[in-house]
Amino acid sequence: MSTQYSENYAADLTAENDRKNLMAIEAARQSGRINDEAAKYLSELYSDGLIWFREVFYFLGKCFGAPKAPVMRYDYATDNTIDEPIKISDINPLHPYIVHHRLDADPMRNQFFTSGEGHKIDLAVSSIVTVIVGAQKKIDRALDKITGKYYAAYVDEVANTVYRVIAAHERVASAKAVAEKIRAKLSEKYISTPSETVLSIIGSGHEKIAVELVRELDKIEKPRMRLQDVWRVKCLFDLIPQARIFIERIHEMMPDRIISVRDKFYDMENPRNYRDAKLIIDIGKDGKVVPLEIICQVRTFFEYERKTHEHYEITRRGNNKNRVKIERELANYMERGVKEYNLLICQCLEDLFERVGWNILYSQGNGVSMFDGFPKSCKLYYPKKILEVITDKLDNAIENEVFHVTNAPAKLTQVQESEIFRFMARFILVSAMPYFQYDWSVPSDKMSGKLFNFVMTEVQRYYKKADK
Repeated sequence: MSTQYSENYAADLTAENDRKNLMAIEAARQSGRINDEAAKYLSELYSDGLIWFREVFYFLGKCFGAPKAPVMRYDYATDNTIDEPIKISDINPLHPYIVHHRLDADPMRNQFFTSGEGHKIDLAVSSIVTVIVGAQKKIDRALDKITGKYYAAYVDEVANTVYRVIAAHERVASAKAVAEKIRAKLSEKYISTPSETVLSIIGSGHEKIAVELVRELDKIEKPRMRLQDVWRVKCLFDLIPQARIFIERIHEMMPDRIISVRDKFYDMENPRNYRDAKLIIDIGKDGKVVPLEIICQVRTFFEYERKTHEHYEITRRGNNKNRVKIERELANYMERGVKEYNLLICQCLEDLFERVGWNILYSQGNGVSMFDGFPKSCKLYYPKKILEVITDKLDNAIENEVFHVTNAPAKLTQVQESEIFRFMARFILVSAMPYFQYDWSVPSDKMSGKLFNFVMTEVQRYYKKADK
């Protein structure tokens, strides 16, 4: 049974939360923990909470349309839905929600399904996107970030920039000494406009590089601007191509709203072996920049990632020795998620192979393929060189009949077979994730597994060379 709230429940709750947020920000400013600039920026993000939270839902509606199921509460502790549908009037930024949308631009077009008895169909991959709308980040966490790891990274960049500019004109020893003085000065208190401090430290004799130095320092992102997850959502897709089409669709719909895009589905450098894509969108109004963080992830991987939250928090707080050890354990655990996802891709590939013959039969004489435009070409892809290497080796394997279509309704030419296997290889490349264990492979008793291992061996070889 759903909980009944008063008519002004969401507005009153949010207004009280806004008041507490602004008090905490002012207290941090008064104590010198943050400066006036940071306080002003945080005050913009942490006031009018109901307005910004509604903007989050407006953005989702613009991207996906109306929800395809009731909006439900979400419990962070258990990572589960709370069986409590809520009305739009009750939505507020203090509680996370979960909602299901359909990706109308889905490049998979419900290609993958299994048929049961009679007319029963079970979708293995669907167009439904599960969206977890996070609650507003607590102000204490935000203050910790911009005065902690974000500020530390900022100080490092300032010191390194000063060293680089001075070393290009003066002695290296002099550049190092100045950089260390600046690092020490910025560590004494929160400073986000370092030019005056830097110029006062370098003193006379460096006038000729002062202009260049200020220009380079101004390019460094301020600690407060690195806080981009006060408002955040996580979108769960079945396959990577769906997530990438979603990202490209946002590029087309609102290019002026995009602050940044990061695609890490192929990331082999993250110590936790974490894979996702992230967009930062500006949902602000009237000249205010209000970032919304959108994490795109595949469901299979999310099931592994959500079980590592506690260990990840330990790595954030622990010493370097413990952090390295725990990160290694996390990477090994997440590798299981990568493998399970890749096994799903291999099964999808098998479904496609089963229909190759029918596709050829149906397309005879009309030049239309069931697979045209599937999956859609994507700009977020492997480097061109790796595609060329795989294509060349694949053509040689087809010529030597390592790969051969056995279920075609008629004898195929080598050109036709090449077209089919190139299509299948492209599907693997846009869908599968590279993995750390170079000796791992999927079962190769079927053509799908054989082709998957062939393509991914080349991918692994590419990353292995990159490591050297």
